[in-house]
Amino acid sequence: MNDCPFCHRRLPGYDTAAKHPKVWRAVDFGGILVEIEYSTHRVRCPEHGIVTADVPWAYPGSSFTKDFDLAVAWLAKYLPRSAVSNYMRIDWETVGNCISRSLHDLEPERSRRLNGLVNIGIDETSYRKGHKYITLIVNHDTNEVVWVAHGHGKSVLEQFYKGLTPEQLSSIKVVTGDGARWITDCVNEFTPDCERCVDPFHVVEWAMDALDEVRKERWHKAYEEASKLAKENPQKRGRPKSADRVAAAIKAACDKASEIKDSTYSLGKAPEHLTNRQQVRLDLIQAKDLQLLRAYSLKESLRLLLKIQDVNQAEKELKHWLFWTSHSRIPAFKELYKKIKRHKEHILNTIRFGLSNARIEATNNKIKLIIRKAYGFRNIQNMMDMVYLVCSNVRIPLPNRNLPSAE
Repeated sequence: MNDCPFCHRRLPGYDTAAKHPKVWRAVDFGGILVEIEYSTHRVRCPEHGIVTADVPWAYPGSSFTKDFDLAVAWLAKYLPRSAVSNYMRIDWETVGNCISRSLHDLEPERSRRLNGLVNIGIDETSYRKGHKYITLIVNHDTNEVVWVAHGHGKSVLEQFYKGLTPEQLSSIKVVTGDGARWITDCVNEFTPDCERCVDPFHVVEWAMDALDEVRKERWHKAYEEASKLAKENPQKRGRPKSADRVAAAIKAACDKASEIKDSTYSLGKAPEHLTNRQQVRLDLIQAKDLQLLRAYSLKESLRLLLKIQDVNQAEKELKHWLFWTSHSRIPAFKELYKKIKRHKEHILNTIRFGLSNARIEATNNKIKLIIRKAYGFRNIQNMMDMVYLVCSNVRIPLPNRNLPSAE
């Protein structure tokens, strides 16, 4: 066997067998540790230099057999990394190396995922505290992660577009994502004929942020009024009826502030999903705070119009919503008005094509689960390989078993 382990080219030998045989760990036999020993030699490859000759039972540079690496990858797909490490009797970091070798063997040409892309979604997700992000590209048609990179922003997304061939770029027709300017800039620069869509989830999230800002502002104002009333009317002896009226007024002001403070879920949830207690709290707000009620109505109107399937009707409703918001006299919603107006066509494109980032959000949940099962990753490449493995249609064969049609 004088083949290069990387390019599998038949080559002349460089030296004779090593003095001590190399050992590969194999899959256990009924709990008994199994190892393979073989005296290897080296070959000279014009492309890869002087390397150890290829052996059919192991991947290049691995101290484990192929069956062992594949078994570790299969277990890691479903189990926490600590459990895999204990069961297979290997180190924590070795699990990640086994996954990377298996993935490279199962899918040596990962760039094939980029062929024939039509509808794609772009998003970033954090994998560690301290603003540590990875950027994801998901194929909407196959629900498969086709590209992952460390970091986020325009410079990272440019790497994806610059790695595409002209044919791959021309096949992309629709791109979904949040309202990030760097996504829009890349879409306009590299695929100017592509339709840009802003995910409805993020649009409602913008409205929720504006509503929460109004809620906090109204709570601070109600709290200040209660505090001012308490300071101006300290409790004194005598005239019990007057003191009772003052105490009742202070209590009413405090109750109003408390109702506003605890109304986050009542204001954020859809009316049909409110509990009885949340509905009562919402009714109290409607009776006592007209500005907060107006902000809530604006949020709900935007949420409902995004569910309209007729793009012409949606455009009409959005135009009415923009007019209403611009005259709302609520600073937070006036800022939201500018943002929605800037993304108006992208929002209408979302309704027109019926696409959203819901699949990407589901993929983000899978990634969070991957990270939680592994208790974090020290090696970012191991984490991205795990994302490619789990968030795709790659199927891992187990030793001496036929590959099932679907897992």
